[in-house]
Amino acid sequence: MEPSLETTRDLSLLDNIEHHPDVTQADLATQLGMAVGTVNWHLKRLISKGYVKVMRAERRKLRYLITPEGLALRARLTVDYVEQQFILYRRVRQKVKEYVLQIKAEGYDRLCLVGEGDVADICRLTCLEQDIVIVDQPGLPTLEVRGLGVTLIAAIIPAIARGEEEK
Repeated sequence: MEPSLETTRDLSLLDNIEHHPDVTQADLATQLGMAVGTVNWHLKRLISKGYVKVMRAERRKLRYLITPEGLALRARLTVDYVEQQFILYRRVRQKVKEYVLQIKAEGYDRLCLVGEGDVADICRLTCLEQDIVIVDQPGLPTLEVRGLGVTLIAAIIPAIARGEEEK
């Protein structure tokens, strides 16, 4: 189960506010890649729930402070986030191991990997541990990474591509 966008945004906002209490909503929007209106909505919600306090620092400048309840929420959200990332890691590793076993059963010792990012890195690590070489060679079975998903694209190729010698 992946953390919700709302949970991730709350965690990011609380973390940024804790480290930079004088940050503006425009700065938060830029740092977090969201609209100012979205930042405003989340901040109002966090304030109404008692997780953040607002103080006037200057005539037109606000200062955001995380309350003890906000610190507890941030800690809970952080633990939940880490747990969800481990679940994702284990799920991807298991799926790639299953694909690798299938590839090996078909006589291959090499495959192609298409995609970038953390999930692709997990695929590389799993292949390395399973003695599967990743090459850039058309016609081989291919692991394709899209977002958080991994798909095996099978290939039917001559025995030489599977690492077997010609007779």
